[in-house]
Amino acid sequence: MKAEVRAPRLVDDEWAVTEHHRIRTEVFVHEQQLFRASDRDARDDDPGTIKVLGLRDGVAGGAVRLYPLDRHGLWQGDRLAVLAGARGHGLGGPLVRFAVATAAGRGGQRMVAHIQPRNVAFFRRLGWRVCGDEEIYVGVPHVPMSIDLGQERADHSR
Repeated sequence: MKAEVRAPRLVDDEWAVTEHHRIRTEVFVHEQQLFRASDRDARDDDPGTIKVLGLRDGVAGGAVRLYPLDRHGLWQGDRLAVLAGARGHGLGGPLVRFAVATAAGRGGQRMVAHIQPRNVAFFRRLGWRVCGDEEIYVGVPHVPMSIDLGQERADHSR
């Protein structure tokens, strides 16, 4: 039996851009109905936004984006999406870890995200901490969470 290869990659070509947005549209527009037609916003056009695609045996199944919020090392990760058929196959963790390592590698000190309550335990297992009270984002509850990127840099330098 062949082992599955799970590899996040930076979105750096037209195919990857298309797949990244297709996955987000499937999850956030069609499945969760958080947005009417598109979840795209001004961050998608900002050159500072980094988009990541999650692949399983070369097939796109997940996406996330990240961007700096200030010049002092605060980053945000958002729009983490894994297609329903790809869930449970180990794409989410590598996507989050890749985003964290990417922000840390670009001088980030801390990353924040708004997490749907059902995913808080998943993020805790990846080292994230709740950093505020539950809030409403795009009409549904989310929990603010953060992770220290200084520790991420230290872990990768060993």
